[in-house]
Amino acid sequence: MVKASFSHVTEWVFDLDNTLYPPQARLFDQIEIRMTNWVMEALGVDKAEADHLRQVYWRDYGTTLAGLMQLHDIDPAPYLTHVHDISLDHLEHDTLLRDHIRALPGRRIVYTNGSAPYAERVLAARGLDGLFDAIYGVEHAGFRPKPERDAFEAIFARDGLTPAQAAMFEDEPRNLAAPHEMGMRTVHVAPEPHEAAHIHHHTDDLTRFLGQLR
Repeated sequence: MVKASFSHVTEWVFDLDNTLYPPQARLFDQIEIRMTNWVMEALGVDKAEADHLRQVYWRDYGTTLAGLMQLHDIDPAPYLTHVHDISLDHLEHDTLLRDHIRALPGRRIVYTNGSAPYAERVLAARGLDGLFDAIYGVEHAGFRPKPERDAFEAIFARDGLTPAQAAMFEDEPRNLAAPHEMGMRTVHVAPEPHEAAHIHHHTDDLTRFLGQLR
């Protein structure tokens, strides 16, 4: 029974993008366009090369930003402001998801590889603002990104979170490896399942899944 698997959990960690809103919203399509444009301008490359570099940096460093910082010494603040300057007009409030999150016992936080101000905007557009005890962006981990274990440890230490009492909800499978190693319950939120030892549960509908825990 799913509910029994979470009977020990009193700390709930949610990723943001494609987790607290459905991937059909396609916010990341907008972000990717702005990332590509930023790389083109900052590095003086064409679109094809910028797209290639983004993929390489994501694969090798965890995020495009991490690769840019490591290899090109870029200032992360202007980059984060630029890439997250997107329209949220088509996001809809999800009152049932809000009710299910509110019913979770204990502490609730958001942890994203995006910035905290961007996360706050998205949560407000989804009608989920005011639900969480803390919102952490990549800046709170010293710009180290998930899936790095050091990034998780920095955020959890800052929050005072106890991994053995926590669960992580995330759309990117590799970002659940470190939480699993640290003793957390892991939930992959995505249209298609990903079979891996570090994933305890999969759901294509976060609202429905959380409803099972009430």
